[in-house]
Amino acid sequence: MSEAEVEAATLGALAEAEANCTRCPLYRDATQVVPGEGHRQARMMVVGEQPGDKEDLAGRPFVGPAGRLFDQTLAEAGIPRDQIFVTNAVKHFKFEPRGKRRLHRSPNAGEIDRCKWWLGQELKLVAPAVLVAMGATALRSLLGRPVSISSLRGKTGRIEDGIPMIATIHPSWLLRIRDSAARETERQLFLADLRRAWRLAG
Repeated sequence: MSEAEVEAATLGALAEAEANCTRCPLYRDATQVVPGEGHRQARMMVVGEQPGDKEDLAGRPFVGPAGRLFDQTLAEAGIPRDQIFVTNAVKHFKFEPRGKRRLHRSPNAGEIDRCKWWLGQELKLVAPAVLVAMGATALRSLLGRPVSISSLRGKTGRIEDGIPMIATIHPSWLLRIRDSAARETERQLFLADLRRAWRLAG
C-alpha cells in the first residue's frame, strides 16, 4: 500500500493525502487537487464528474458556472449547501490547452477507476444516507461500470454497499442547451431529482 493509499481518519487528513496523489497522470498538469467539501456528517452526498477550470484554480468543487447553477437549484429546492457534502468522481482537472483557454476533457475509465479510491474514503468518512450521481462519470465511478443516466433516472438505485442513489444530469449540461425553453424544462427535472434525494436523506 503506497503512502497515498493510507486510510485517513478525518476529511482534513484525506484532503492532505489527496494532494499527494499520483495514482493516475492527471496530477501532472492540474494546478492542484480538488477534494470534496461540506458537512462531515452530511445525510446527502452529491458526486459530480471532475473539477473544471475555476475549481482547479480555487481548489474547491462547484465554484464555476456550473457550480453557480447548482447553488441556485439547491436554494430553490430548499437544500442548504452547508448541510450536504459535495465532491467529484475524479479529483484533478483533465483538459486540453486551446490558446490561453483550457478546455474540459472527459476522464477515461482508467482515470475514473484509479480515483475511485478517494471517493470510497469520502463515503466511509461521511456515511451519507443518500447519494446523488450527477453525470455519467459519477455513475461510472459509483457503480463500477458504464451506465446511462436515462436508464436510472427517476428510480432509486443502490450502490454496492446498499446506499440509495439518485442519478441525474450534471449542471454543466444545462449550460450547453441553447434553447431557453428546453433548458428550463431540463432544469426543472434536475430540481425534482435534487428534491427527491433530499427527501430520501430524511
